[in-house]
Amino acid sequence: MMTTDIAGDIVAQGVKLVLIISMVAIVPSLLVGLMVSIFQATTQINEQTLSFLPRLVTTLLVLIFAGKWMITQLIDFAQLIFQQAAHLVG
Repeated sequence: MMTTDIAGDIVAQGVKLVLIISMVAIVPSLLVGLMVSIFQATTQINEQTLSFLPRLVTTLLVLIFAGKWMITQLIDFAQLIFQQAAHLVG
């Protein structure tokens, strides 16, 4: 039987997974953006593409290399949800 505690746990697991997966893609881009900003501040170069392209490339590289892990985590979570749903309904 589905209770509020079980529903809360499922939602908490989902939110935790979303945060972990999004942080894997966001944190490297944030670090590269910080390094580019420091470089722009020290050299006083204010080119917009200089701040955008390294972050874009970093995000794409992270998605290429960590994409399989991200998809695996999402599939495992979906399978867990369906297995729990089968037990909770009956």
